[in-house]
Amino acid sequence: MKDLLMNAFNLHKLGKFDEAEKIYNDILAQEPNNIDALDLLSRIMLDKKNYDAAISLNNRILELDKRNQDALFDIAIAYKNIADFENAISYYKKVIEYYPNLVQAYYNLASIYSDLGDMKNAIYYFDKVLEFTPDDKETKYFIAIAYMKNRQYKKGLEFFENRLCRKSAVLTQEHTYPNLMSKAKLWQGEDIKDKTIYTYYEAGFGDVIMFSRYLPLLQKKCGKIIFKPQQPLMELFSENFPNIHVMNYFEPQKNIHFDYHIPILSLPYALGLDENNMFVYKSGYLKANPEKVKSYREKFFNNNKFKIGIKWQGNTMYDWERVIDVKEFLKLFQIPNTQFYSFQTFEGSEGINELKQYYDIIDIGSTFNNFSDTAGAIENLDLVICNDTSLAHVAGAMNKPCWVLLPYLYNWRWHQDLTKCDWYDSVKIFRQSDPGNWDSVFDRLYEQLNVLIKNN
Repeated sequence: MKDLLMNAFNLHKLGKFDEAEKIYNDILAQEPNNIDALDLLSRIMLDKKNYDAAISLNNRILELDKRNQDALFDIAIAYKNIADFENAISYYKKVIEYYPNLVQAYYNLASIYSDLGDMKNAIYYFDKVLEFTPDDKETKYFIAIAYMKNRQYKKGLEFFENRLCRKSAVLTQEHTYPNLMSKAKLWQGEDIKDKTIYTYYEAGFGDVIMFSRYLPLLQKKCGKIIFKPQQPLMELFSENFPNIHVMNYFEPQKNIHFDYHIPILSLPYALGLDENNMFVYKSGYLKANPEKVKSYREKFFNNNKFKIGIKWQGNTMYDWERVIDVKEFLKLFQIPNTQFYSFQTFEGSEGINELKQYYDIIDIGSTFNNFSDTAGAIENLDLVICNDTSLAHVAGAMNKPCWVLLPYLYNWRWHQDLTKCDWYDSVKIFRQSDPGNWDSVFDRLYEQLNVLIKNN
């Protein structure tokens, strides 16, 4: 039997799950209480996403050995994957009860509480992880997210300095400007009066737009700012921050000098901000180029209808939960006296052809060369409706009415009180009531949009 089990295990390792599964079942037919076969078969069930079978197999193990660590852990994983968080939490706590030094159990438990919005318990269990691994940057990052989602920025921003994108942003600039970066100091809040500071992008477009609100505060503390955004943002920021040197995509080292540097998402921490003064310029800090506003109005917006810009997809490198099926918007198209405009660009823009089968939507996104163009078009709208993406941040920063549609498990920046948006006065938030359910969100949109247009 031992040789048979080893044969199955080798097939298992090669990814030949069906062949391995058959042998495991043959073994169990002869030895129903073979814990190794039960355990390995349950792993195949987990890989196949057959979670009910995995739970059943592991319960059989627990009948033989109630403290079996792998069985308890795998049951918790299975329950988490079917969104039965109550049972998942229960089994992770059993693991901790029997095996109090198993760090991964504390980490997984903290992650579940974070997803559920129970930040107090999330922080408690992330702290337990740090007791075992005090230098673990990943845990420090996630505890930062928990604090910030709970609007506790004084504590959160310090932990947020452990984020991976901060490290990669610094390394990128060290590679691009090795001589300059080696001579300059990383700014951590010290006096920089009459000094030149270089701040640069990290993470996505939306993050940079959102954190650019802190550039005027930085400007009051230093002699000069050199700012390097992603290239598609360059023109928009040049138009809005005329006293800041907004860098081209690349400028030779010999043409620039700076005394300090800092990635842009570190600005609120270095500026000493917290939950009481983080949310500056909520009523807008970006404006559109007047000539572009006029050009877009003449070409696309010369009508008396209620004008609504929509977007359904951002960068799917981060997560798919934020992607909305374009067909969800069809319900809104039925509302009289409206004209909808697609602001979708690049990935996801193929959805426009699907919409055009049902509605004469205007494809404005295909005219954009950069975010300055986007802003010019937005200024002509009455409302923006979009997923959690950079368009929401442009609209919010322009103080343009915007309805942001969030998945059930949403990003930290929207906080726990979704009745308001702390970052932008003009933004209203709509969240899924349960995972994957956009229908209920669009039912609410339909009702509220009808009221808005009637009162307009």
